[in-house]
Amino acid sequence: MTAVQGTDVDIATEDGTADAYLAHPADGAAHPAVLVFMDAFGLRPQLRSMADRLAAEGYTVLVPNVFYRHGRAPLFDLPEFIDPGARPELFERIVPVMQGLTNERAMRDAGAFLSWLDGSPAVADGPVALTGYCMGARLSLLTAGTYPERVAAAAGFHGGRLATDTPDSPHLVAGKVTAELYFGHADQDPSLPEEQIERLEGALTAAGVRHRCEVYTGAPHGFTQADTASYHQEGDERHWSALLDLLKRTF
Repeated sequence: MTAVQGTDVDIATEDGTADAYLAHPADGAAHPAVLVFMDAFGLRPQLRSMADRLAAEGYTVLVPNVFYRHGRAPLFDLPEFIDPGARPELFERIVPVMQGLTNERAMRDAGAFLSWLDGSPAVADGPVALTGYCMGARLSLLTAGTYPERVAAAAGFHGGRLATDTPDSPHLVAGKVTAELYFGHADQDPSLPEEQIERLEGALTAAGVRHRCEVYTGAPHGFTQADTASYHQEGDERHWSALLDLLKRTF
């Protein structure tokens, strides 16, 4: 197992300063970068652990707090084990913060994150990869379409609202994407019903985007997050296999 170094960093954006976690092999060398977009529970030990695991595979991994406009992480009072069913009041705080992160704001931030990676001595020259979880899957797709020249690969897992009928739906950037994409959808996910899965697949196919979209049978929304009640070990293991395969193909 490759030794990993993890540090907290601050990233200047047009709207302030985003706190973030950076992990990379502890060998002093530059490595391909992976930008990780968090889920709605935010930057916390679970995401740091996931970043460390990616870094151990030979990547420099950045996990920004995309809710930084509301404060540094941890923004919410989270238990060690998150069960939204037992604490419904969590979403009373989280939903307004999520809604405040418009596509425009998120993509300004994504530009700052990519620029920061460009200037990091821990990052090798060349395009980066993206992966996102829950709401982060939306940010991953939007970033791939907004900064196509900077993104070699992008993944999203148990993403919601990826292909709605609204004018700001993420799937509408498909025509600008040049990266290879992978999406692992949760089975019977109310935030991504079958019609949205079909709409996303159709848009990517029509745009000629190299992609694979798979539905993980039996995996609930949030299946990759081991600190939540939604965790699904089989789905999580499948996610790691798919993500690492994508990175190996594109770097």
